[in-house]
Amino acid sequence: MEPLDKIYWIKLFLGALAALICVILRVNNVITGAGIGFLTYLISDKVLKQIFAEKVDKPVTITKTGIGIYVITFIFMWILLYTIASRGY
Repeated sequence: MEPLDKIYWIKLFLGALAALICVILRVNNVITGAGIGFLTYLISDKVLKQIFAEKVDKPVTITKTGIGIYVITFIFMWILLYTIASRGY
């Protein structure tokens, strides 16, 4: 698997993890949830740059790769998990 493919899949799972963190912490405020998601993305970006810096052309490529799937996964999973948790299933 190519390095950019790995970065993409890692960010997908990190989006789901950030949503799970929001649900575990019972975050129901959009601004707080977005802050947790943004902070998780920043931390993961720094770690991924250290791991994949020499395997890609430019470090900015690491930041740009997977940002859309991260945001979509984060929003979708947060809504889904929050709905399930609030109903008590």
